[in-house]
Amino acid sequence: MNIFSNLLFKPAQPPQPQKKRRGIEIKSEREIEIMRQAAKIVATVLKEISEMVEPGMTTADLDAYAEKRICEMGATPSFKGYHGFTGSICSSINNEVVHGIPHKKKIIRAGDVLKVDTGAYYQGFHGDSCITIGVGQVTPGAAKLIRVAEETLYKGIEQVKEGAYLLDIAGAIEDHVKANGFSVVEDFTGHGVGRNLHEEPSVFNFRTREMPNVKLKAGMTLAIEPIVNAGNKFTRVLPDRWTAVTVDNALSAQFEHTVLVTANGYEILTDRTKV
Repeated sequence: MNIFSNLLFKPAQPPQPQKKRRGIEIKSEREIEIMRQAAKIVATVLKEISEMVEPGMTTADLDAYAEKRICEMGATPSFKGYHGFTGSICSSINNEVVHGIPHKKKIIRAGDVLKVDTGAYYQGFHGDSCITIGVGQVTPGAAKLIRVAEETLYKGIEQVKEGAYLLDIAGAIEDHVKANGFSVVEDFTGHGVGRNLHEEPSVFNFRTREMPNVKLKAGMTLAIEPIVNAGNKFTRVLPDRWTAVTVDNALSAQFEHTVLVTANGYEILTDRTKV
């Protein structure tokens, strides 16, 4: 959850046991089926949260609900205890970019731009996804930011297929964000996901030669997650050592899916429309 390399968390093993492997893993059919179940749990929780959020609730309320539901479905929260993180969700509001810590004093208000990110660990594998929710009536500018951030995720996902490259994803994301007058956060990127919450490769959201331009293969599982700022791209981490905010206090939005690379394209494992 603090910046490490270009992943979204510091390098640490979650509390669940898992095997450390080098390189990019190609999942077997059995492993993919387990990941479908982990991802379905995440999608279910996020869909339910999106339908229940209302002004006056706290981010601690959402966190307690997410933990309860993840456990009811036979999984454990991927985030809780991860390098000391106290929540089962990351809950980031308005200018908070990522990794907001749930708290009973953090009240959700009408007009807020609320990011909810969560993961579930099920039978040895993780699912990971994030949504942005406009709470009640939001400003036209906030509504556009949320819409463009979600569109941007799908622009990236549409590039996924065996034989494509990470820069195909990054370029599609960057182009759509800039065409709409927003900026892409470069301090955080997506990542591989599976046996570990964060695996190789880093899935970047902007064109760069500083990270390997990996060729995609069927069986890879990727967490694609563009973060879009209404202002400039720069962020800073608050003294709590987790919460990242925009330096110019502008709004930020994020969407994320766990995606399977297939021979002919992709499968969105955390698809909320299928739960």
